Amino acid sequence: MEAPGVFTGTDVYQQSFDPQEYLNEFYRLSDSRGQPNTFLRQNLRSLFKMFSLDGLRGDTLIDVGCGPTIYQLLSACERFQEIIALDYTDQNRRELEKWLKNEAGAFDWKPVVKYVCELEGDREKWAEKEEKLRKKVRQVLKCDVTKANPTDPVSLPPADCIVSTLCLEAACKDLATFCSALRNIGALVKPGGHLVMVTVLRETYYAFHKQVFSCLYLEKNVVEEAVEGAGFEVKFSEVQTYLPGDIRTDCEAVLSLVARRRASIT
Repeated sequence: MEAPGVFTGTDVYQQSFDPQEYLNEFYRLSDSRGQPNTFLRQNLRSLFKMFSLDGLRGDTLIDVGCGPTIYQLLSACERFQEIIALDYTDQNRRELEKWLKNEAGAFDWKPVVKYVCELEGDREKWAEKEEKLRKKVRQVLKCDVTKANPTDPVSLPPADCIVSTLCLEAACKDLATFCSALRNIGALVKPGGHLVMVTVLRETYYAFHKQVFSCLYLEKNVVEEAVEGAGFEVKFSEVQTYLPGDIRTDCEAVLSLVARRRASIT
């Protein structure tokens, strides 16, 4: 696969991003040959670790760029009372709603939920966790991270925490847009609140279902500087290398990061 020469804009996502194909490609715990999905498992372990950190709890969590997925909320739902999920693409929000409403044809997240329950010490609590998460996700709203108020025309009260996984690097065409998007989503958090991020590093594309989507090439220090520039202090930062040889992406590593919003933005 070749990286796309041009940035994949929101119109392309809205018209041709297929959430079911995306879920089948990247969110099964094991592939069709029974090989473990290392990328997903690593991210689940990182999210478990980050949401176990001291002080990472509160009333409201906002998930920015949730896509059609719930994996990023499985550890988080133990620490927050209510969750608001945001995504730009209509079909992604519909796909998420399908699972939340337990509709026929929704993606089967059970193996992933069981894996996270195992990390937490009791694999058998998976049904309880699914129910808990379904109850806690109160709203699923449209968002655009390039807007000063990403949920415009809706205004949300500032949350205790925002989580954003594999979103900004796909949504931002250049570093200036990335820095601006971080400031935009940062404004959704209370002073003293947290930002939890999972971001791919040194990636220019990802592909599935014969389609290629662009990705902003990022380095760890660049992401950390952008987070600091958005008014946060990095508290936890960890890089894990990505297995080479995956034709679906040229990603080289994954950064997991927790930052705390400074009390006064200078």
